[in-house]
Amino acid sequence: MSIKTKFLLAAGAVAAIAPAAMAQTAEVARAANTGIASGKGMAAIGAGLAVLGAGLGIGLIGKGAVESMARQPEAAGNIRGSMILTAAFVEGAALFAIVVCFLAQNYQF
Repeated sequence: MSIKTKFLLAAGAVAAIAPAAMAQTAEVARAANTGIASGKGMAAIGAGLAVLGAGLGIGLIGKGAVESMARQPEAAGNIRGSMILTAAFVEGAALFAIVVCFLAQNYQF
């Protein structure tokens, strides 16, 4: 299965689940009149995209590292160290993006 197919399946799953996850309650309906609900919805979508991007990025890092270790086993230690460091940077960037999205939930647009 190609990466394009996996991405389209993941996007379809998110699109199928989103309406149920964003069903309006009375509180959300009241907030919709003030514009708060749209900001919270966009922040949730942004957090989801950050997690999706980080998962995809770390998966590609792992794939590349395993392939390169298979081709050159004597460099496995250096490759593993670089892979872990790079994955940590991707994870940190994703965590920063999620925190920004959660802070945006309380911002009045």
